[in-house]
Parts: sequence; C-alpha cells; structure tokens
Amino acid sequence: MPQYMVERHLPGITPQQLSAAAARAKVVTAEMTEQGKPVRYLRSTFVPSEEKSFCLFDAPSAERVEEANQIAQLPLQRIIEVQHIAADDLA
Repeated sequence: MPQYMVERHLPGITPQQLSAAAARAKVVTAEMTEQGKPVRYLRSTFVPSEEKSFCLFDAPSAERVEEANQIAQLPLQRIIEVQHIAADDLA
C-alpha cells in the first residue's frame, strides 16, 4: 500500500495537544478501516522550530488520507506520496 506524508503547520501547539491529535488520527483511521475504507496512521514527527508536523499514513490514495484527517478535524497543508528507505534495508 502506498504511504503518504501529511504536512501540518501547528503554531502554538502543546505536547498534550500534539499527542491528542495523533490519538485522534489513530482512532479515526482504525474506525475507517473497520468500515471497509483502509487507512492507517503510522507516526508523526514534530519540528518545534518550524511549528510543523509531518504525519505518515498507509492508504490506497491521498484522498483517503484527506478524508481521515477531515473526520479527525486535523488541519493540513498538503499530502504527498512518499517512499522510505531504512538503514536496515541497505546492504
């Protein structure tokens, strides 16, 4: 399944609010998957100096990721398809 990165601008967000937002993403994507709309929240990376968050999702399309974020009421700037290369994947 493709992976998508959601970029968010979150000025003034507290660590508690950030954790709550991630929890909402996890719950909403699990509910959507149970309803036959597969999407999975994987993780977030927050860059405090830029007030930005980058959240990773597995989904069949960017539209499915957008729908999940709308349901979770999470703001986003853009959604882009990404590919990851882990150190363990290299020879």
